[in-house]
Amino acid sequence: MFDQKEFRLDGKVALVTGASYGIGFAIASAFAKSGATICFNDRKPEMLAKGIAAYKELGIEAHGYLCDVTDEAAVQAMVKQIDEEVGTIDILVNNAGIIKRIPMCDMSAEDFRAVVDVDLNAPFIVSKAVIPGMIKKGHGKIINICSMMSELGRETVSAYAAAKGGLKMLTRNICSEYGGANIQCNGIGPGYIATPQTAPLREKQPDGSRHPFDQFIVSKTPAGRWGDTSDLQGPAVFLASDASNFVNGHILYVDGGILAYIGKQPE
Repeated sequence: MFDQKEFRLDGKVALVTGASYGIGFAIASAFAKSGATICFNDRKPEMLAKGIAAYKELGIEAHGYLCDVTDEAAVQAMVKQIDEEVGTIDILVNNAGIIKRIPMCDMSAEDFRAVVDVDLNAPFIVSKAVIPGMIKKGHGKIINICSMMSELGRETVSAYAAAKGGLKMLTRNICSEYGGANIQCNGIGPGYIATPQTAPLREKQPDGSRHPFDQFIVSKTPAGRWGDTSDLQGPAVFLASDASNFVNGHILYVDGGILAYIGKQPE
């Protein structure tokens, strides 16, 4: 029988990586409002402090940890510290990510590896660190922040697309390997989201017209707009809650319909 309480996260401990700002911050804030205790990390002390202050402004007492999620020993130590100080992690969101927009033939192997390290290796490392505790506890939720680039390619994002495509398959494999332990691993694929990082792409041009990329994205989105970080909060809470206990290995694209749309015929 349906019970709205299934969407609550009361008593749950959530770790959202790279959640000092942006998408991770929005998701963690929604978890907190749904009753979860929030833990997050950043690899920069100044960003960690800003994140803690931002949560406090919302009345959220988040637990911040200085940690580079590509460092397996550091991640294992952070997860152990969270377990001792806060409790065993019930919910993991692998949100930390980077992108380097460089044409493939101009991109160094070093830059390619750097993107894959953060966007694919780190989710493997952090998931590997929390899964044993979830197995012991008898349940767990892992949400990987994928991308439309898990499905599509585009100029200058070869490393990002390769990593996010791999993350989609890692999501499915965690489901396959640990679904029997009552661990649900799903992904969220955000569309183009209005954040400080994408603000330059949405600025008005000197003549008052829209930025060409802004025009392109809005024309390709049936919703006719960029997404907002708040658009990701409901889907994230659903995938973190008991309401999604039989949803596993799924990528939920929150993209305003871009992946469903072939685009308008040229006039």
